[in-house]
Amino acid sequence: MWQAWRQWWRGPGGTRDVVRIAWPLVVSNSFWTLQIAIDRILLSRADSDAVGAAITASLLFWTPLTLLQFTVNYATTFVAQYSGAGVPRRVGPTIWQALYLALLGGLAFLPVIPWAESIVAIGEHAAPIQRLEAIYLRCLCYSALPLLITAAVTSFFTGLGHSRTVMLINASGLLCNIALAYPWIYGRWGFPAWGIAGAGWATVCGSTLSAILGLGLLWRKVHRQVHGTAAGWRPDPRLFVRLLRFGVPNGLLASLEALGFTLFLVFVGRLGALDLNATSIAWTLNLLVYLPTMGIGQAIGVLVGQHQGEERSDLAARTVWNGLQLALLFTALLALLYLLIPTELAELFHSQQGETPWNEVAALVPMLLRFVTLYALFDTTSLVFSHALRGAGDTRFVSLVTVILAASLMALPAWVASRRGWPLTWPWTFASLYIVVQAVVLGWRFRGGKWRTMRVIESTPVLRELEEEAYIRLPEAGPQGDTAPPCEQPGRSSPASEWRCWDHRPPRESTPPRD
Repeated sequence: MWQAWRQWWRGPGGTRDVVRIAWPLVVSNSFWTLQIAIDRILLSRADSDAVGAAITASLLFWTPLTLLQFTVNYATTFVAQYSGAGVPRRVGPTIWQALYLALLGGLAFLPVIPWAESIVAIGEHAAPIQRLEAIYLRCLCYSALPLLITAAVTSFFTGLGHSRTVMLINASGLLCNIALAYPWIYGRWGFPAWGIAGAGWATVCGSTLSAILGLGLLWRKVHRQVHGTAAGWRPDPRLFVRLLRFGVPNGLLASLEALGFTLFLVFVGRLGALDLNATSIAWTLNLLVYLPTMGIGQAIGVLVGQHQGEERSDLAARTVWNGLQLALLFTALLALLYLLIPTELAELFHSQQGETPWNEVAALVPMLLRFVTLYALFDTTSLVFSHALRGAGDTRFVSLVTVILAASLMALPAWVASRRGWPLTWPWTFASLYIVVQAVVLGWRFRGGKWRTMRVIESTPVLRELEEEAYIRLPEAGPQGDTAPPCEQPGRSSPASEWRCWDHRPPRESTPPRD
């Protein structure tokens, strides 16, 4: 038994590698959970209707943003596979292509601001809620550019396995958001009471700080030298197209899933403000499990990408199964809170203001949290297999499955329920069914093994040519125009830091034997 435990924890593809990368990502995603929860709690104390408005406006914003954000963030897989293949000089150019896409996407959100009222009117919610939704949506549009830049920067550090840096970047944004949200929402410390607008502008400032810090860390000397984060600024059409080829399906996956949840909330909102507020609170509490668990999925995706770059699909598979066990254990422990203290969790959002009676909202939340507990383990399974398949490059299948299932099992039943006046349990039942079926289908795809032959980067001979080109050309003009001495090759036992060239690469070791 001890031997089996040791193999599970420390063996090749063991859980220790997942934990090493995952725990900062879990903490980092927990920051997002905390930020969203704090914003909702602060808003609920100011106006209970602002909670439902903030959730709906956020989803209207995140639906198009996630298309760009997850396309940009798919650079993580490129970084992981280039790193696993031993070609660090391709990492910098990859991140620059992601930054160019982030710039174009962020600027595209600015023309949306004048149309905020027309966009939220599609939901046909009550007029007071529409007014709050429009205010919050306009603020969020200004945060699109820094959020996309942060996605590009964090894909660099995540792909290399430097997840603690990602945690630092996200923590800075969280602290800034919290520090500004309280006085701007309630009008403290000499500021006017902006309400939901204060929460929106605090988000803009927090995301901007994260982007600035991330760019500063990206251009540290060690990354300029090893990964070419300064010298690789030139547009690379082939690499850009390759990023779009694999990244757009990944972005569509997240965007269409967000669209499904958006339509779900819009249709639930037509049942009444009571159902919308209770559903918004339950979704927010669901993030307590979802976002931290996604950190484990992201770590698994990074390790799968690195092992695929090494052409070791056996280690990738072992990593996924070990990581799934860890993720399920983590989810089960957190999901117990929904069963043990549902009333106390709902009470965090208690408000004495707003048009919707709080007692009626609070009575619905524990019932909805039982749905969350029911599907939580399936949601975690779906997250793990989804990140594993995307880490290998199987983005199209995952996107197709999400589109079909989200439309047929979540959005459509919620629309029917809103048209026929069915109780709130009907749309929630179908939303839970969607998550269960998605987990089963993605698990079947992973077990099929087609992903084992996939890679998003160039073939090995092409990589060797690209590596030699960077190895010869870059020393002539180092990062930011500096000059560099010719590469001097010390003994094979010398550390990488003793290399006298810009990519600091040691001689490639022979490929380890396969199992």
